[in-house]
Amino acid sequence: MLSDICVARMTALTAVVFGVACRQDQPDLGGRSDTAESSVGTAAAAGSAELAYVTNEDSQNLSVIDTRSDSVIATIPVGTRPRGVRVSQDGRTVFVALSGSPKCPPTMPDEECEKLKADKSKDGIAMVDVIQRKVSRVLPGGSDPEAFDISRDGTTLFVSNEDADSASIVDIASGKIRSTVAVGKEPEGVRLHPDGSTVWVTGETDHNLTLLDTKTGKVITKIKVGKRPRDLAFNSNGTRAYATSEMDGTVWVIELPSRKVSKVFQLPKDSKPMGIVVSPDDRRVYVANGRGGTVSVIDAATNTVTATIPVGQRPWGIALTSDGSKLYTANGPSNDVSVLDTGKLRVIKKIPVGKIPWGVATGPSPRSTES
Repeated sequence: MLSDICVARMTALTAVVFGVACRQDQPDLGGRSDTAESSVGTAAAAGSAELAYVTNEDSQNLSVIDTRSDSVIATIPVGTRPRGVRVSQDGRTVFVALSGSPKCPPTMPDEECEKLKADKSKDGIAMVDVIQRKVSRVLPGGSDPEAFDISRDGTTLFVSNEDADSASIVDIASGKIRSTVAVGKEPEGVRLHPDGSTVWVTGETDHNLTLLDTKTGKVITKIKVGKRPRDLAFNSNGTRAYATSEMDGTVWVIELPSRKVSKVFQLPKDSKPMGIVVSPDDRRVYVANGRGGTVSVIDAATNTVTATIPVGQRPWGIALTSDGSKLYTANGPSNDVSVLDTGKLRVIKKIPVGKIPWGVATGPSPRSTES
């Protein structure tokens, strides 16, 4: 006998959309299920949901989460050490940074890391076909690609190459690297400015941000920030940038177009800020505090921390739904994702995913070619 939940779903979307039979003994468990695994192609084809994508660094796969039910509906193998992740505007393709370099945490001495063997043949940017649930192509991404962003016209990738102190500019159509540019040492975070004219790259060891011209690929300028900047984000009109500095436990506020630092503020004790996002209405900034185990909420009007919420073990990647109502954090050591209700400012669910979740991105569910 069908459950009430199942009947409601099938009434709204029809059994054809789901393409599977609901079972009364399958409540929403927040994880992977056999029937849910097959639903991503059909439900996604109907354009019925916004999806969240989580890269799992150690299990080498991508978890696909339906943001309506906050449950995993697919797990897609992608390749070695997936970290950075972005979604195309139409939602049909997810790009994932892959690396054949060994894992070298900050606590590992450089000489020990250098002894570990790297397999550069495994470096690249995987293009994942969401409907087919498989990698369709792997683009070059330079050495040890970690994070990246996509040009506004969807033709170009800007990739940080952590072990090469450079950024690679990749033409998607041809699958070729157009140029490689020297940036700050140990680059990680990469963000395209909202107007599309510049791309910003964090330099962890040089403690700076490098600004590149997206047309020429040339360095425009560099901005000094705090120790070990990991990520950055812009407000919607591009008049302000926010950069996280892990070792200082600070967020740096940069005004544009002057590119001057207007504010540096301290996050709560034990915060190790990593990922950062700005709400769609520009009123809040959310910071994943890494080993601090929390997310800090910043009032963008006053540049003050208004709340700090425990979310899980070492939250790193962070993403919002398009309406800003839910926030997702990748909690590496606990192999799960926390879902934060941004209205109530509390965690409403934890979703088991793969091993060592690293990055999170949200995007529209793709529509099939028939729709």
